[in-house]
Amino acid sequence: MSDVVISVRDLTKRFGDFTAVDRISFDVRRGEIFGFLGANGAGKTTAMRMLCGLSYPTSGSGTVAGYDVMLEGEQIKRHIGYMSQRFSLYNNLTVWENIRLFAGIYGLSKKQTEERSAEVLERLNFSSERNTLVGSLPLGWKQKLSFAIATVHRPEVVFLDEPTGGVDPVTRRQFWEMIYEAAEGGTTIFVTTHYMDEAEYCSRVSIMVDGEVRALDTPARLKQQFAAESMDEVFRTLARGAQRGE
Repeated sequence: MSDVVISVRDLTKRFGDFTAVDRISFDVRRGEIFGFLGANGAGKTTAMRMLCGLSYPTSGSGTVAGYDVMLEGEQIKRHIGYMSQRFSLYNNLTVWENIRLFAGIYGLSKKQTEERSAEVLERLNFSSERNTLVGSLPLGWKQKLSFAIATVHRPEVVFLDEPTGGVDPVTRRQFWEMIYEAAEGGTTIFVTTHYMDEAEYCSRVSIMVDGEVRALDTPARLKQQFAAESMDEVFRTLARGAQRGE
C-alpha cells in the first residue's frame, strides 16, 4: 500500500476569469502533519474544498485516500474527517447524542457506534459529561470533542480548518497533543492555521501566495532557506509579495 494519502498535480480552480488556485502540486504521506498556510485570499480555502470533495477542480488531477478529486467527491467525503473553527457540533444535543449522530453520518453500524462512542468518552475523560448539553461545555472541551468526532470513523486523513481559532494557548497545546497522538497512529493531518507557532509543529509546511504554492518543506529547512528565525518571518517574507487581498 502506498504511503501517499493525498496527491495533487497541477490542481487548478477558476471562477470565470479569476484563478483562485493555480496549478498546485504536492504529496502528503501517511501519518504526516501537513501545514497548509496562506494569507486571506491566497486560495487555501478553495484548495481545501477541492481536496474534501466539496468543489470540483477546473483542471489538473489528484487523489485523496485513493479517490479521484475530479470524479469521486462523495467517496472522499465518506473517507475523511473534517473539523472547522466552528466545530460543527450541535449545541442543543448532549455529548453522547453528538457522537452517535456523527458516527451514523459517517456510516458506522450500530455496534461500531456504541463501541467507538464509549472509546471517545473514555479517551477524553468525558464519561461524567455524557448527558451534558454540548452548548454548556467550555470552548476547549468542545474543541477536543469535535476532533474526536472527526476521527470516530478512523479516517485515513483529517482536514482541520483553523481548528484552534479563539482558544487559549494552554488549550491549543493540549489540542496539538491530540493531533500528535492521531498522527502517531497513522492518521494523516492536513491543517490550516493562522498561528505561525503552530506551523513549527508540522512535519512539513506549504505556503500559498496568489493561488500558487510558493514554498514547501520542513519548518527547519524553510527557515534556513529564507534566513529566518521563525516561521512567522518566513510567512511574512512570502506574503509581502502577494498581489491580491481578501
